[in-house]
Amino acid sequence: MKAKICILFWFLSSFIVAQEPSREFTFDEFLGHVKKNHPLVKQANLKIAEAQIKLLKARGGFDPKIEADYSEKQYTDKNYYSIFNGSFKIPTWYGIEIKAAFDNNEGIYLNPENTVPNTGLTSLGITIPVGQGLWINERMADLRKAKLYQKLNKAERDIETTNAIYEAALRYINWKKSYNERELYATYLENAEKRYQGVIKLIEQGDKAGIDSIEAGITVKTRKLNLENAQLKLIKSKLELSNYLWTDDGVPLEIDDSLFPDSKLENTILISLQIDDFNTSNIENHPKINALESKIAVLQVERKFYANHLLPKLNVSYNYLSEPSNFEDYRFEDYKIGVQFSFPLFLRKERANLKFAKLKIRDAELGLDFERESLKNKIAYQKQEIQSFKRQRDWNNQLVFDFSTMLEAEERLFQMGESSIFLINSRENKLVSTQLENIGLENAFLEASLGLYKIIARPE
Repeated sequence: MKAKICILFWFLSSFIVAQEPSREFTFDEFLGHVKKNHPLVKQANLKIAEAQIKLLKARGGFDPKIEADYSEKQYTDKNYYSIFNGSFKIPTWYGIEIKAAFDNNEGIYLNPENTVPNTGLTSLGITIPVGQGLWINERMADLRKAKLYQKLNKAERDIETTNAIYEAALRYINWKKSYNERELYATYLENAEKRYQGVIKLIEQGDKAGIDSIEAGITVKTRKLNLENAQLKLIKSKLELSNYLWTDDGVPLEIDDSLFPDSKLENTILISLQIDDFNTSNIENHPKINALESKIAVLQVERKFYANHLLPKLNVSYNYLSEPSNFEDYRFEDYKIGVQFSFPLFLRKERANLKFAKLKIRDAELGLDFERESLKNKIAYQKQEIQSFKRQRDWNNQLVFDFSTMLEAEERLFQMGESSIFLINSRENKLVSTQLENIGLENAFLEASLGLYKIIARPE
């Protein structure tokens, strides 16, 4: 159940110090809560843990291993055989394996090759892959890829975190837009009601016709409808924003009605998002570039692994044998050696795997080249869009000033009896439309800034 907790509680300590508590919920404070507590951000951070687990699993391929095998057969009071074999294996980096073993077997029907001294037989040996598996094998490839996944998962974490913060920030600026529209309509409703009361007094004094009260009343009703619609949008935007506010313990929060958004966000958003100093020379550190480069590096490891399969399998082993009591008295004549060889004649499977690995590398490299160029163009366009909205906002501010001047002049003419409610309403409607467009342009500028942030992907 969603807790009805006022976000103001988070800043209670600062409220106690201040004489009159601030109720502005700044963009920086909002981003701080999202980065620290939002489930999607925490979920993205699991990518790092996932990479560490993969590395741990890959390192497990080099873990020493203890093995033991015991079998016994008793039938008609006869000990057919009793066979025990225990070993300790140490795999090393270059495919070489060191093994120590102990065998102790007995029985009347024991296979002659399993016959050992009464005290058992110890061995210490080494197995070397002379061909396939010496320079790279499956466990070496897995460990190399696991290390590369560290960088890959970090890049993916940054991308997912950026997307979560971007979606949260969009809800914040939508809340700001809805709040500004509500405040605008509330102001003009108050003006319309004052004008209506003034018209009523003038009608009572005989200075205005009764029809003017209807004209003024229509404006009041229109402003009430506008305000009600804006209030509904504000409620929706606050609830959407609340989806991104959580406590440390995972309890969702709701925006309190007394809070209002950052009034200076337009001037500080690029600094808050840490993208004010970005240039295309930093593109090589982009998470998408890092992710693609890491994927290519992983594919390169696979290519080397498959290329190694073109070599024949040739494993050579040597084991020194001795009774436990005589292990230190080395006898060169007591040994067991082995040679294993295999080689497919046509290598069709191996050659196909290698060609497929090279094909995937080429595909990833082409994707990387495209992504580099695409990011540069997207960043360049987004910067142009931000500058364009800045210029549009400046021009629209001039229009707001001009329409305000025209409205004030029309109101003075009305007081002197040289204008009408209709003309005042006409001037005011143009001013309201221009101010709404100004709010829209501010929102467009903020969205463009967020778009640049999403493209750049610098969540830290």
